[in-house]
Amino acid sequence: MRTPSHAPVLLDRVVALLAPALAPDGAVLVDCTLGLGGHSEAVLQRCGSARVIGIDRDTAALELAGERLRPFGERFVGVHAVYDEIADVVRDQGLDHVGAVLFDLGVSSMQLDVRERGFAYAADAPLDMRMDNTTGLTAADVLNTYSVAELARVLRDYGEEKFAKKIARAVEREREVTPFTTSARLVELLYAEIPAPARRTGGHPAKRTFQALRMEVNNELAVLERAVPASLEVIGVGGRVVVESYHSLEDRLVKRAFTAASRLDVPEDLPFVPEGSEPDMQLVTRGAEVADVHEIEQNPRAASVRLRAIERVRPSRPPDRPRRGVAR
Repeated sequence: MRTPSHAPVLLDRVVALLAPALAPDGAVLVDCTLGLGGHSEAVLQRCGSARVIGIDRDTAALELAGERLRPFGERFVGVHAVYDEIADVVRDQGLDHVGAVLFDLGVSSMQLDVRERGFAYAADAPLDMRMDNTTGLTAADVLNTYSVAELARVLRDYGEEKFAKKIARAVEREREVTPFTTSARLVELLYAEIPAPARRTGGHPAKRTFQALRMEVNNELAVLERAVPASLEVIGVGGRVVVESYHSLEDRLVKRAFTAASRLDVPEDLPFVPEGSEPDMQLVTRGAEVADVHEIEQNPRAASVRLRAIERVRPSRPPDRPRRGVAR
């Protein structure tokens, strides 16, 4: 069993945001992206009697995190699931609500470090990139079967790759000779297709393509779009949802969901707020928080993080609840 490593991004700040929601005796955190269990471990250490349900689609991560968190006994339970299944997970644990939910999005350090998983471009490896390697399309499947238009869309939308169509055409040309199976050949193609001036800026030339393939293989944005609203529904009054995003599309999706949930949906010039129109949620962070220079020096992954948090301040109201005016 390998020893878990790597400090989670903004660990102290994340725990500080979660702590008020986990103060009640026996309050439960759902860690939707368990990974190596770093966030969960910190919560279990610092938040008294808090319990943690850790969700991960990666069976290897569940095994490693389970070993790491074994000293906490019944305060931790790991669940093999995709995080848009959070409502089912909470119900299956015999709960009608939880105190807090955490998402630390993107690829985990463990997945990057295990060469055979194919997430990293620094070493030759099978083009897999599945977070749950028991099911679904691999990155090689995407490269070898998607049309030029489909592949260009993936690279452009998920990787923000300016040369998406050029790369997609090159992939089509090369796969007709030999299908793609490993990362080194793809990296070689990217070096050939991305012009030299562009290669000298913006990090490794394979970074954007590998990110795009990973997000497509794991259907990450669609899953997140379902998971964020579901997470808002499972927290009780005083509960919080905390999200760390590393991609602009992820952060935009989270921001949109949080804004909609916390917006007072009445005309600005209305002299009173109709009862029942008050938002059920309020924002805890002002916009998105970012890492400081020291954190980025210690943990380069923190450079792109955007941290947001929201809190439930009122119970969910049925849509047909009668409304009466109350003074603003």
